[in-house]
Amino acid sequence: MNSPAADTNPDTPRIKPATLKGFRDHLPGPMLAREQLIDTARDVYRSFGFSPIDTPALEYSEILLGKGGEESDKQLFRFTDQGNRDVAMRFDLTVPLARYAAQHLHEIGMPFKRYHVATVWRAEKPQKGRYREFIQCDFDTIGTTSNTADIETLFVINDLMERIGFTEFTIRVNNRRLLNGLLETLELTELANGVLRCLDKLGKIGPEQVADEMQQRAGLSREQADGVLALADCHGTPDEVLDSLETRLAHSETGSDGVQKLRELFDACQVAGIPQDRLQLDPAIARGLDYYTGTIYETFLDQLPEIGSVCSGGRYDDLAGLFTSQPLPGVGASLGLDRLLAAMQELGLIQHSTSAAEVLLAHFDADHCAQYLATARRVRAAGISCEVYTDPRPLGKQLKYADRKGFRLVLIAGADEFANGTWQIKDLASGEQLEVPDDQLVDSLANSLATNDA
Repeated sequence: MNSPAADTNPDTPRIKPATLKGFRDHLPGPMLAREQLIDTARDVYRSFGFSPIDTPALEYSEILLGKGGEESDKQLFRFTDQGNRDVAMRFDLTVPLARYAAQHLHEIGMPFKRYHVATVWRAEKPQKGRYREFIQCDFDTIGTTSNTADIETLFVINDLMERIGFTEFTIRVNNRRLLNGLLETLELTELANGVLRCLDKLGKIGPEQVADEMQQRAGLSREQADGVLALADCHGTPDEVLDSLETRLAHSETGSDGVQKLRELFDACQVAGIPQDRLQLDPAIARGLDYYTGTIYETFLDQLPEIGSVCSGGRYDDLAGLFTSQPLPGVGASLGLDRLLAAMQELGLIQHSTSAAEVLLAHFDADHCAQYLATARRVRAAGISCEVYTDPRPLGKQLKYADRKGFRLVLIAGADEFANGTWQIKDLASGEQLEVPDDQLVDSLANSLATNDA
């Protein structure tokens, strides 16, 4: 079927092409970098035994409401669908996981290790590296309260950051049970969620304003607020901080348990050889979501700490309680894909290529179109990505195209090369050009690409 003719009537109204605020299109270059990052995350998750799952973008609103706190409820994209059902778009991947696990409990078995790479939506104020629609790359272990799963979560975060290419990053660790233990001693347990939400703002607004918020919004006295902030102000090596906390929380079973679990975590990291200067025990981090109950993690780039945490998570032991009577404790974390990509762009760590292929096969002799296509197929069969230029054009124009798109090599053959059974391989980075026999073409391409990678 032929396409309809374009409407050239100047009086035809045009729709302005525009995206919604907080949403965006993804051009090929950034999209390639995004997919490469996702592929790396998947490889790391699978290496630890995590399996993929997926869930719907829409959930019944009651599934999502109240799970992430008052702020998350305000940020829900919520509406009534055509079936008059109250539905909302997922704001994270952890709450849907709790519903999924409760619903499929007998099919998946426990403990269950999953990863999930998917889009989520939050109606929050857009800012640098933060959008209303974004992808999360989560991994979680559910069905166990073992501290081994908490420790392994930190191992995954460390290995993930290393595989992406970072060496200068800090994983800040805390345990909600420390603060909960302190609130027990202050007889403030019922105010825990409000206190945690205030404390989560410490790095943004400072201790004075946090103390004011604790009094005005959480109902603490000034003395009680100062006691909470004193706990958050512990500094030093993990052993020094834990020794101080152990004394301070000695009369709280909850707090003492949090101290013990953190000792086990830092000891295991030392035995495993994770650099100690990469880990920081930070009693001030609280993670704003209400569902966390134990160990929590936030990961910062040493060169760009102001961009915020690029991989965060923690333990949640009560999240599935509304869906099933079966205990489904869990722990996991999420890679902040968009925020990390923004940081990598600023640090110059992203290759500016808009081509998914490494090799461009030039097409400037129309009589040999079939040979071009067949050769490209042979190159791909050897595991080398190859694009054939669509139209026979002057070689100079095709080389400009290859340079603009970020190809690494251009494969060239005209009438003379076909007569001689040879190919020209042009390296766009160095400008060097090599003539090789047709039967050595694939090996020569592989060697040239390997030389570029070295």
